[in-house]
Amino acid sequence: MNGADRPLRIIHCFRSPVGGIFRHVRDLARHHSAAGHEVGIVCDSITGGAHEDALFDTILPMLKLGVTRLPMRRAITPIDLFTLYRYGQVIGDLQPNILHGHGAKGGALARVIGSRLRAQGSRVARLYSPHGGSLHYSPKTLHGRTFFAIERMLERRTDQLIFVSRYELEAYSEKVGPPQAQWHVVHNGVSEEEFEPVVPDDDAADFLFIGMMRKLKGPDRFIDAFGMAERVLGRPLRAKMVGDGESSDAYRQTIIQRGYGARIAMSPAMPARNAFRKGRIVVVPSRAESMPYIVLEAIAAGRPVIASRVGGIPEVLGPDSPALVPTESIDLLATAMAEGVKKPDRLAALMPETEEFRTQFSSAAMADRILNIYQVCSL
Repeated sequence: MNGADRPLRIIHCFRSPVGGIFRHVRDLARHHSAAGHEVGIVCDSITGGAHEDALFDTILPMLKLGVTRLPMRRAITPIDLFTLYRYGQVIGDLQPNILHGHGAKGGALARVIGSRLRAQGSRVARLYSPHGGSLHYSPKTLHGRTFFAIERMLERRTDQLIFVSRYELEAYSEKVGPPQAQWHVVHNGVSEEEFEPVVPDDDAADFLFIGMMRKLKGPDRFIDAFGMAERVLGRPLRAKMVGDGESSDAYRQTIIQRGYGARIAMSPAMPARNAFRKGRIVVVPSRAESMPYIVLEAIAAGRPVIASRVGGIPEVLGPDSPALVPTESIDLLATAMAEGVKKPDRLAALMPETEEFRTQFSSAAMADRILNIYQVCSL
């Protein structure tokens, strides 16, 4: 067996086991474990709920290097020193060939720990995928300038950068600086079984929001645009919001205060394909994204999408797609939603052609490309 074919010991480090990053890591773990490599996860222990616990249960048998969960908060806090020390012990004992950090916090921990292991004689490769993360900040803010300075410092301890969209590469180049480490753009992808169409239930709502209940994902924009779409059409509509998050109660209160309680229902996080049955049009009103899985999952399932023109979404729907709306315009989002209800066939026709989409956004192709990167940088 030559060096490129030998089994690798791969550790994924990320903060929150929810949303797109967790989905991304699960897909990589499945494919790479099936290819004979040993995979492990280190992540936060204080986020996630029953839905995420069930997802962990599905991948645990594939994780020969196990799962280690310790508190890892979003903000920088003194507890990070303890987390860094404990994760350093765990990762050092596992002796990985590949240490792949995802998101700002996971990326920082992976590269700091990886650099310390390198100083002790390890040949571990240090990789980083931002997944948006700190790149969502503005360089005009103190937080943004601080995070970008940290990113520049950490890049000197990075062997490979993997971006999930061209947009993410461009944002990194603009805010942090042109990458000095080797870099690659590898789009997220969905599995072959996810291309089975999902048919909405007979009583499905007009609109469906799926995502974390936090401002970045735009639940407030969804609620505002829902009310405006009702006024445009001159009749009541129905919507479903699916997801968890620290602001769930606040959004639920907003719905009640607006008088939408009988028309906008909220549910905890659930598998996306289960949620797709509960709404006819998937609305992605995010203020910022990198390459959101929900758009890929919806298109693969044959569900029409209306989305903010942010991040890598135009790389999926096409840069000139009428299904994209400016993120700052609630009016245009509401108009697009109303038009989608009036002319569902027209909205469906705006979605990417299935075979071309399947070729470009396959999870198997994504995992193979990333595995090739792992193998080259571990030689």
